Amino acid sequence: MVEQAPAAPAAPPAPGAHKSLKEGGTVVPVREVLWGNDAGVRKFETAEEIPPEMRDLIMRLLVVQADTEFASIQQHRPWLDSAPTLEDRWIQARIVADEARHGLQACRILRDFGAEGQSRIDGLLRTQEGHHKLDAFNIPFDSWADVGAFTCLVDRVGVYQLRAFQECAYGPLARAMPLMLSEEQLHLNFGYNVLRRMVREGPAYCGNREEAQAAVDKWYPRSLDMFGHSHSRTSEMAIAWGIKRWTNEEARNRFIAEINPLLEGIGLNAPDPEWHRRIL
Repeated sequence: MVEQAPAAPAAPPAPGAHKSLKEGGTVVPVREVLWGNDAGVRKFETAEEIPPEMRDLIMRLLVVQADTEFASIQQHRPWLDSAPTLEDRWIQARIVADEARHGLQACRILRDFGAEGQSRIDGLLRTQEGHHKLDAFNIPFDSWADVGAFTCLVDRVGVYQLRAFQECAYGPLARAMPLMLSEEQLHLNFGYNVLRRMVREGPAYCGNREEAQAAVDKWYPRSLDMFGHSHSRTSEMAIAWGIKRWTNEEARNRFIAEINPLLEGIGLNAPDPEWHRRIL
């Protein structure tokens, strides 16, 4: 039976929001923009309604989101027949199916942007292994510990990115979040349990604590880099437009506050947040 990691604390809305987000990753459906320059007005429901600058920003964010989903499939694929237990293989197959659906969901939203959106979809489908936008998704899994650390750490970053879109100003994107977040929780619990079992059961399961720690050391700094630059103009614009509710630095700090105690609770050490970082 898969043991669940302790649930992440629900994030409050950004300053200026006047509706509440429910605890536990779900939201109160609302029709008006909750934060940013357009707080209080009706959400944008079609691509044609969106101002040009905001339109380009949404498409860029969707491309990155879809690219990470498709890249993750490529990383997991070689391990579908190599996982140590039948349950692991089954869960990993579910994860791959989820990633494919999430990538498709992002592409469906991109399709609403007409020829420009379709052009970006075509580019996504042509992207080969090793040429994805974020460094963490260009690195193959060399061990089962890599699979566990990646899904525990990197997929958790993905959850924070999705939660930043919760009840955003673009209705179609906001409505896609609840199901995606629900499915992503499986990924986090899977990765957490792989690392936990490696530490507690060792070779009786697969690997040992040292291998698990080495994988955490490998993926932890890359996870923090995924949030982007701390003082990002794009991040500030996304908040102003009501698309994301946290800055990169705020989201990264929330991630650290959640993941460090989880790692310590299973006998692993979280590296210093600035260790081996490339993007600060």
